[in-house]
Amino acid sequence: MGEVEKRLKKIEYHQQLLLEMIQTQNFPAYRLIVKSDLSEEEVEEVFRLCEELSLQYEQQKEEGFVYFIPLLTQFIDLLNQKLDPEETIHAFLGQNIYVPLMEILKKSLIIVKK
Repeated sequence: MGEVEKRLKKIEYHQQLLLEMIQTQNFPAYRLIVKSDLSEEEVEEVFRLCEELSLQYEQQKEEGFVYFIPLLTQFIDLLNQKLDPEETIHAFLGQNIYVPLMEILKKSLIIVKK
């Protein structure tokens, strides 16, 4: 094994240890990102999706929409395949990221599961 491979293996091991050290209550979204092995570009893509859906949510809310299941469907369909939608919603809420959107997605998820 080459020197670079040894160093990479060591970094990966340290990353696993750091994940164990991070308390999920403090940074659940970041923990999920690392655990899911997302690149910076993939994370930016998730945030762009959330930004777009947040704008749609605000517009639909202003128009008097009551049910937002189509937003949930869009979120599930467009979310990076490495991420579980329900786990992502809970992680983002736990870290106060896109709270209004995540709250309505969580409520919609409960409705869909019934």
